[in-house]
Amino acid sequence: MARVQLEFPDEVFRFETCMPVRITDINGANHLGNDALISMLSEARAQFLVNFGLQEAGQDGIGIIVTDLATMYQSESFFPEMLRFEVGVMDFNKYGGDFVFRVTKAQSGQPVAMAKYGFVFFDYRKKQVSPMPEDFRSRFG
Repeated sequence: MARVQLEFPDEVFRFETCMPVRITDINGANHLGNDALISMLSEARAQFLVNFGLQEAGQDGIGIIVTDLATMYQSESFFPEMLRFEVGVMDFNKYGGDFVFRVTKAQSGQPVAMAKYGFVFFDYRKKQVSPMPEDFRSRFG
C-alpha cells in the first residue's frame, strides 16, 4: 500500500492553538498515541470553529460530520511537550470540504504530523447530507 503524503500551502492555515501532550496521551511505546492525536485534532477543529463564531451543529439541526481522515506522522512527541496545531479549510464542494492540520512542537517547530479531515454538512433531523451553508462558504471560500 502506498504511504499517505500530505502537503498544504501555508496560506490555507487561518488559526492556531497550542495543547500539551498529557501523560494520558502516551501509549505503550512511551510516545503520543495516534488515538490521542486524533482527539487533539478534533479539539483544534472545535477551537477553530469557535474562533470564527461557528458551531459544530446549529439550532437548525445542520452540523458538520467527518467523512474521512488521513494522517501523516512525521516524528514522535512526548509528555509534557506543547504542540502547535495550525488549522485551515480547503477543497470546498457543494456539501463540504477538508479541514487541514499542521502539528509541530511549539518550542522547536519540529514537524509532528499533517492531517486532513474530510467533512460534509449533515442534517441530523433528516439524517441526510445538506448543502454547505452560504455563510460558511463565504467566510472561508
